[in-house]
Amino acid sequence: MIEKAIPVAIGRVVATELKPATPHQFHFWTPTDTTIGIGAIVKVQGLGPGGSGLERIVYGVVTEGFAYSDLQTPLHDVVGAEGDPARAAEAPTARQQIRYWTAAVLRQTPEEPLQPVPLGLVYVAEDTDVAQALRMDTFLYSATPTAIPVGLYTAAGRDAPVYLDADFLLGPEAAHLNISGVSGLATKTSAVEFLLASIFAHFPAHKGRVAALCFNVKGPDLCFLDQPGDLSDEDRHRYERLGVPSTPFERVQLYAPLKADGVNLNTLRTHPDLVGDVEPLTWGLQEVVDYAEVLLNRDDIDAKADAFIDFLRDRVLGRTFDDGFGTTHRVQTFADLDRLFRSIFDGLEITAGGRSDTWRTHHIATMRKVRNRLLNISTRCKGLVTDDGPSSDLPWKEFEDRTVYVIDIANVDPLGQDLVFARVVSKLREQLERRELGVEAVVVFVDELNKYAPGDGPDTYVKKMLLDISERGRYLGLVLFGAEQFRSQVHRRVVGNAGTQLFGRMDMDELATPGYQVLTPATKSKLATLPIGELMVRHPHFTQPIFVRFPKPPVLRGRDGVERFPPAADVPFEDAVVRQLVRLDRRVRPNQVKDLIADREQDDVRRALATVRRTRPDDVLAYFRKVLGARVDSEASRPPERLAVPPLNPISDEPY
Repeated sequence: MIEKAIPVAIGRVVATELKPATPHQFHFWTPTDTTIGIGAIVKVQGLGPGGSGLERIVYGVVTEGFAYSDLQTPLHDVVGAEGDPARAAEAPTARQQIRYWTAAVLRQTPEEPLQPVPLGLVYVAEDTDVAQALRMDTFLYSATPTAIPVGLYTAAGRDAPVYLDADFLLGPEAAHLNISGVSGLATKTSAVEFLLASIFAHFPAHKGRVAALCFNVKGPDLCFLDQPGDLSDEDRHRYERLGVPSTPFERVQLYAPLKADGVNLNTLRTHPDLVGDVEPLTWGLQEVVDYAEVLLNRDDIDAKADAFIDFLRDRVLGRTFDDGFGTTHRVQTFADLDRLFRSIFDGLEITAGGRSDTWRTHHIATMRKVRNRLLNISTRCKGLVTDDGPSSDLPWKEFEDRTVYVIDIANVDPLGQDLVFARVVSKLREQLERRELGVEAVVVFVDELNKYAPGDGPDTYVKKMLLDISERGRYLGLVLFGAEQFRSQVHRRVVGNAGTQLFGRMDMDELATPGYQVLTPATKSKLATLPIGELMVRHPHFTQPIFVRFPKPPVLRGRDGVERFPPAADVPFEDAVVRQLVRLDRRVRPNQVKDLIADREQDDVRRALATVRRTRPDDVLAYFRKVLGARVDSEASRPPERLAVPPLNPISDEPY
């Protein structure tokens, strides 16, 4: 019969009048050669009455450490060494030293009645003790486990997996995750990549399907999630210990807006071997008008303009509309909207002789202002917003299980980024409410929360949406994973609603802010010097912060991806069209496409290409030829020259 090894005590609880043991904190001493340190989990066993049996077990995490000797004052040591530090070792007797530790209580068994920590022996926590101390046994060994590995507890020579509860990470009990740390050293993006891989591997079957949507806002950070990275043997051992595959994401769909030319992708993933996997993201009037508040200057758009925009949205867009001057319009694109405005202005000028300044109760100055602002959107966001032609969007209602959707907006101007955030998150929320998205839970990863949800400044549309996700998203399955450098400068409701919080290496100035005063000086010192790959975790099941190590993500890092797959230069218009058609159908021959689009207007080619991308026919070239239409002589196709409309009579002092 194999007998279990009897654990060896490493210390003993000690309580004095000045520093007594309480139900929430205790102190203990160890020899100088102990293996524990700040962040180690220990176990205290208190003896029953008369020393018979075990009565109470207390788990704690070390939060502070001191070293003591029998010296009364430093001067005694100076005198003993006769003023020479080198002669201190010649003393006839060695001075007694101890290590004195402070630990915060993680859990007591039995939990009632809640009593001070007994003066018992202290042991290093084993793997089963770590699960008990962090209350992981409640969701790790239940009939329907909901454990998600977050890393390894590696203190005191141990190597124990640490798990998060999926109900408290992804809802509905609690939700959301926030990670803070200095740029480059806190490995915030790497931690999120590993955690997404862990979620995909361990998401409970009874909770349904899950997907992730990531906004890439910094260079090539998230552009190579489908490419394998270099892992060490130690990292592979950690993946095996945590039960997570050490392979890149199997299903990744990347989206990026087009550049101003309408054919080249605005992303750093343009290497010929990889650019074929990037889908263009372009929107038209129908997709943009519902989010006019994001794009319009609120100081310049008043209630009258809002009323006119609502009128356009409800009565005009996508409908057959009579402008009142004998012309019927079908407004579906920005070009159609411009023709409607021109028709209205011409009608007021010609029919009323310039004397009327209202149309359908809307003042002409208001209409001119709205026209200028709306039509300017397609100019400021050119490539993302198209003047004419069909849009290319995410696969709404067809999201797939365990798939990462990456939207690369790193090179898009701030206005376009705000539009992408607002529309994508709104559509996610809308379809999750209707249960039409295709998955039951979506993790939305947003980096740079200091920029998008700052604690001060105006209440932008994007900030309102992030607040709405953090406060109500868990009921829908919409989960926010946010990252930032300075947690103290992010809106308090965004970080406060995050059920799980991760901390990488922190700046000392940040640790001096009021939000970190609950941490001991030793814990803050460790946070300020954390190595890459180590995090401090706060989770609803953990009564105290815990330090864990996570393996390097199995995907190619952004800067390594750019070196391995250098971005290609923008190709000419004809070659870009060929590349997109060949990606849809390998049978397409470049010369056939170039002959087909020779001497054609680029706008016509863009519209035909967008239609082919949206339709994805079996015979791409034949459908492209059909949509492009028969060749028309350029002189005959030129639109008739419009006579300039004379300016209206002065009707307002406002400069529109």
